[in-house]
Amino acid sequence: MGRWAAGICVVVLVWLAAVAMGDLEADELERAFPIVEPDYGHTKLRLSQQGLDAIRRIETPIAVVGVIGPYRSGKSFLLNQLLSLSCDKGFGVGHMRDTKTKGIWIWGTPVEMDIDGSKVSVLYLDTEGFESVGKSNVYDDRIFALATVLSSVLIYNLPETVREADISRLSFAVEIAEEFYGRVKGQDVAFEPAKLLWLIQRDFLRDKYIDEVNQIRDSLAVMGNNSTAFSLPQPHLQRTKLCDMEDKELDPLYVKRRDQLKQVVASITKPKIVQGKTLNGKEFVSFLQQILDALNKGEIPSTGSLVEIFNKAILDRCLKAYMKKMDGLGLPVSVDRLQQVHEMANDQARMLFDKQHFGKHHAAQSILKLDDEIKKVYRNFLLANEYQSSKLCEARFSECEDKMDHLQVLKLPSMAKFNAGFVHCNRSFVRDCVGPSKESYERRMSKMLSKSRALFIKEYNNKLFNWLVTFSLVLVVIGRFVIKFFLLEIVAWVMFIFLETYTRMFWSAESLYYNPAWHIIVSSWETIVYSPILDLDRWAIPIAVLLSFWLLYWRCFGRRKRGSRSSILPLYKNSHKNPTRPRSD
Repeated sequence: MGRWAAGICVVVLVWLAAVAMGDLEADELERAFPIVEPDYGHTKLRLSQQGLDAIRRIETPIAVVGVIGPYRSGKSFLLNQLLSLSCDKGFGVGHMRDTKTKGIWIWGTPVEMDIDGSKVSVLYLDTEGFESVGKSNVYDDRIFALATVLSSVLIYNLPETVREADISRLSFAVEIAEEFYGRVKGQDVAFEPAKLLWLIQRDFLRDKYIDEVNQIRDSLAVMGNNSTAFSLPQPHLQRTKLCDMEDKELDPLYVKRRDQLKQVVASITKPKIVQGKTLNGKEFVSFLQQILDALNKGEIPSTGSLVEIFNKAILDRCLKAYMKKMDGLGLPVSVDRLQQVHEMANDQARMLFDKQHFGKHHAAQSILKLDDEIKKVYRNFLLANEYQSSKLCEARFSECEDKMDHLQVLKLPSMAKFNAGFVHCNRSFVRDCVGPSKESYERRMSKMLSKSRALFIKEYNNKLFNWLVTFSLVLVVIGRFVIKFFLLEIVAWVMFIFLETYTRMFWSAESLYYNPAWHIIVSSWETIVYSPILDLDRWAIPIAVLLSFWLLYWRCFGRRKRGSRSSILPLYKNSHKNPTRPRSD
């Protein structure tokens, strides 16, 4: 029992410690954190890990309410009012604390809201004021651009007269809306631009400000449903003491309008959508990193640089689609075929980009990048096709060259066999050798075949003449010693003498080879040596062996049989050896 009690006590203590740590973490998040800070030159932005760690903990979809505006315009005080926080607990107010907002800060504890039946964590974002001392205009533009892209609702706090810089920044927001928001319907967009809420904290209804009001209205009309305006009176004349006042001390009209503003903000707040889906904490931090890199990349932040960031993934998909089409080609192919498939694949990639890309006006830079990448890939395919074509044609050329060399050294030369090998070799080369190297290899092939044919014809006639001479001598030997047929021997000697003497004395080699009689000899030789049924060059040795065996058999056994028959004939003896034979006169 004692052990069980001790175990229970340990579990309870661990649980209490975990609860205490959880409460401690929750208490630590009840403050503002920087997420983006200025660099040393106060020109570019860099990430701050403190705020990013706070955001990464969020697992639900995120929405962001950001406030921007001029320096000392009451942005931090407005955020504290929206969060129902006092100045000493909420965002630091410039005239109350030594530390003023630098870069971009968030409130560590998100406000949980139910939006369209889903739980959404709403982050409130405070930005460094525009046109403060020691900063460049480019830095202010980067702050504005980053807040515009990150926010779901962007409140432009405008407590004074509308200036040219405000209209310029508004045009940037309008440009972003035109580039991206126009592709929202029915498509996965890069991101849905923030709802722009112009918060006018003075009475602009007087006649002397009517032109400025109309200018704002005209600008907001360009953005259509993506913007709205809201007027908010000054909370009190003594602005430096606002943090010390309670609601009952503030202007009742301000308190009423402030509560209405909270309702307006809540009604237009939506989860941040990127690439067609909501973002949790980790995904939001990754998205922030992308945008910050794009804005810091150029000399000035531009919508074009943002368009390039979001079109990068689409460019990769288009390039992969192009390469997939080209990879299915199977190199080598003819230059015309490669060009045809390249144009088809390029058109498909362009159509895919036109269907999915972001940006109505600044997408031209992205399409130029796609064209450049496709050209690089196409050049690689051209080189690969040329290499594969040269490799294949060289292999076929070598095969034909070896074939022609083999036909030159036939044991029994045959023009018909040479021509058949010539045609087959040339046909296989024309069929298999394709691609850009075909033309040059065809010239080499033509020269090689012509040279081989000329050499074969010259050697063919000489070899055939020598074979005839040899054949005549073989017939002499057979007629004299084998079958002892005198007439065959005579014919063979006449043939031998004719070839060795008469042709050399009265005919030149050229005249002999072009003589009709020689053509008859050639035709007869070709009929004997080569036909589709029998290739005598291949079967010459087996046939010679069989004939040798047959002659040997005939010589040995055939003569013995003839000798036995001759012994049957009557034999005559000399008469003078017989003394009893009568002598005649």
